[in-house]
Amino acid sequence: MRAIFQESLRVPTAITTDVNGAAYGEYIWGAGVGADPLIYLTVGTGIGGGAVVKGQPFVGLLHAEMGHMRVKRHPDDQAFPGTCPFHGDCLEGLASGPAMQMRWNHPVEQLPADHRAWDVEAFYLAQAIVSITYIISPRRFVLGGGVGARPDLHVRVRQQMETLLGGYQDSPAMADGLDAYLVQPGLGTRSGVCGAMALGHVARNRADPESP
Repeated sequence: MRAIFQESLRVPTAITTDVNGAAYGEYIWGAGVGADPLIYLTVGTGIGGGAVVKGQPFVGLLHAEMGHMRVKRHPDDQAFPGTCPFHGDCLEGLASGPAMQMRWNHPVEQLPADHRAWDVEAFYLAQAIVSITYIISPRRFVLGGGVGARPDLHVRVRQQMETLLGGYQDSPAMADGLDAYLVQPGLGTRSGVCGAMALGHVARNRADPESP
């Protein structure tokens, strides 16, 4: 796909996933400046995760699919089958915006801040974030998306994370709590497009190292 765009547009071209682009945008200009590795998890119509490792968006055999990890079911959420067409009750199937709407019969934006839906949501997201934290050990974790960027949800997720971590993650970055570790996007809804611009700039510099 990159080759097709590059040939058609006749400019150096980079291509990555939307959430890898968002992670890179936050790393260059947003809440992740100076934090490497960095994780960006977006929660909205789906759930996706992007990583920046050693200054570059991380790609392995395929791109990362953090939204499809398995999580423990909430005690009060045993009957909901999940919405993922592949796995049913993976993280995305249980905690994405469409999953919340199907479970609670209301669009996410209509659920009040004191609705128990948010405790269930935080239960699932905290498990995923703690698991990713143990595996990659990022210096900062950005939680965004139409659902994930809610400040009240961040508070609940941090509380759940404290319980799950149990004091094991002994790091100065977490010594005074998780407020500076789990953060909102610094670029708001522009993370992805800013990351795309930054990656395009990198592609141009690789093609012409002397360009400004």
